[in-house]
Amino acid sequence: MSTLHPYAALTPDLILDAVESLGLRCDGHLLALNSYENRVYQIGMDDGPPLVAKFYRPQRWSDAQILEEHRFAAELAAAEIPVVAPLLFDGRSLAHWQGFRFTLFPRRGGRAPELDDPQVLQWLGRFLGRIHLVGAAQRFEVRPTLDSASFGHQALARILACPQLPAHLAGRMEACGREVLRQVDAAFAALPDIGWLRSHGDCHAGNVMWTPDGPHFVDLDDSRMAPAVQDLWMLLSGDRQQQAAQLAEILAGYEDFAEFDYRELRLIEPLRSLRLLHYCAWLAARWDDPAFPAAFPWFGSEQYWLERIAELEGQCAAMGEPALFALP
Repeated sequence: MSTLHPYAALTPDLILDAVESLGLRCDGHLLALNSYENRVYQIGMDDGPPLVAKFYRPQRWSDAQILEEHRFAAELAAAEIPVVAPLLFDGRSLAHWQGFRFTLFPRRGGRAPELDDPQVLQWLGRFLGRIHLVGAAQRFEVRPTLDSASFGHQALARILACPQLPAHLAGRMEACGREVLRQVDAAFAALPDIGWLRSHGDCHAGNVMWTPDGPHFVDLDDSRMAPAVQDLWMLLSGDRQQQAAQLAEILAGYEDFAEFDYRELRLIEPLRSLRLLHYCAWLAARWDDPAFPAAFPWFGSEQYWLERIAELEGQCAAMGEPALFALP
């Protein structure tokens, strides 16, 4: 007998009742926003602009881990860094309603940043430098670390146990994954004294909203301890020469506020490899959520897994190349 996913209970009435439990009055308008890990909605309000409500996936984070993320966002906002921080109600940022945990945020509009514009890259770099200056001031105590154990070895184990992985490709996937992780582990072992700091953790272009006044950063849900370069490499695209030129612009802005350890450039491809493994494992772990088969119908296809194997084989080669450097 099938079991309903916990999000099946997250009905429109429950969502609006949850928001109104904080003393607010909704106008009945509710718009689902693009999110798979959590459920996120724009909520119309009677007496002001819409708010954004995030309902956290059950059993992913503990309350302590969520609150540690919220405190980090509040620290950044207090330093006048443009992050979208949670709203407080009676001094609390995390609310509970009918078995769900949720947080309200102000709505912030904007568009994707133009990452081929050197001035945009420098602007982003300046704010990332400021984020990391705050992030380095103390450590997360309960939120995790982005490392090869969680993002790599555990991810590969989940992939190999995934029913959507075709049996005749499992051996190739395992061999390729283990070689990737051998190189990743060697890359981190070669830099035992690099710094780890509180990072955004998922700083791709979709989590940066651009306005005429510049960027603001959203969605710290994946914030964790990581090397500084974790928040830089996902903003790079194109071939090595293009990425090197982009990196130079980002670092030109970054180093106005924070020092950067250039040895971390050797971790770009290892970190990219970990993200590829983690993404596959994430899809496997969430397959019982009806939103995932609907949004990712290709996940169980042979073509998908052949492409992932080829991608990881490419990463084995990329990790063997000289580290990316910032073009002057």
